[in-house]
Amino acid sequence: MQRYRRYGEMLIETAIRAVAFLSITVIALIFLFIGREALGVFSAAESSIHAESSDIAAEVYNPEESSESTPAPTAAEQTPQETAPSSLWANLLGSTWQPVSRQPKYGILPLVVGTLKIALIAVALAAPLAILAALYTAFFAPKWMQELIKPVVELLAGFPSVVIGFFCLMVVASAVQEALGTTYRLNALVGGIGVAIAILPVIFTISEDTFAALPRRLWEAGLALGARPWEVAFRIMLPAAIPGVFAAVLLGLGRAVGETMIVLMASGNAPLLSWSVLAPARTLSATIGAEMGEVVWGSLHYHVLFLLGFLLFVATLTLNAAAELWVRRRLLQRFRGMSS
Repeated sequence: MQRYRRYGEMLIETAIRAVAFLSITVIALIFLFIGREALGVFSAAESSIHAESSDIAAEVYNPEESSESTPAPTAAEQTPQETAPSSLWANLLGSTWQPVSRQPKYGILPLVVGTLKIALIAVALAAPLAILAALYTAFFAPKWMQELIKPVVELLAGFPSVVIGFFCLMVVASAVQEALGTTYRLNALVGGIGVAIAILPVIFTISEDTFAALPRRLWEAGLALGARPWEVAFRIMLPAAIPGVFAAVLLGLGRAVGETMIVLMASGNAPLLSWSVLAPARTLSATIGAEMGEVVWGSLHYHVLFLLGFLLFVATLTLNAAAELWVRRRLLQRFRGMSS
């Protein structure tokens, strides 16, 4: 009997290792595929330069009508390579995103700024509300209210993004415009509010679980020393739960950076290089979602979109690595030293 049990445990361990290895392999393959397609931007740029500088004329089906109806090209149109950016990097680091034009421009700065604006607005709105709600639910709310609040908030996490985006498009946008008198009805603030609604349940759930996992003796020791309940919550319990709360905010930030549908519907979807929260914005993920379905396969535009996806992947990986390797370890070491 023990032999069969040992064989069963070995089989389960082998299956777990196989699944973990398969998951890591799939993630690595996805990363390699995105990286390969993103690096293709350099070869596609060289191909486009050669195509512009070639002497092969475009085929004309009716030369007489074309010559009469089409005006003669200007000097700037005859030499597009002279007015184009001096290099691919100058184009990518530009402030204009116009991928469909006679002289395509792939400036990613407006997209990066739009992504940062909406993500920071969402975290600034959602994190305090979610953390305070988690504190109240874990330490102050009665048992029946805990059983009511947590399922309701978690139910919000199951709302489709398109529903939240439609709500922001029809209700939040009008309310913000009437309250602030904004010029643009759809702007980064409206998009940030929508994304905040989406990430609030994530931050709340993880933060509440972190508070619930803290040793009860910390709460009782604070009360025994004569501190008020709110002082124990903010000065003892919250600092002790900072690693978990930070992880919750980080996961919410990752969701905010990768959100697509809400941003497409509520932020104005205009690639403007502006730090104003009342101006329309466009994010990296929204650009990929809006343009990938209609892009020509293998073109420079196609590879630039994969470059945007690669940047999103690297940014998320960097945030997770920083949290795991530096912030969380430093905080855990500090609190372990305090407890010892």
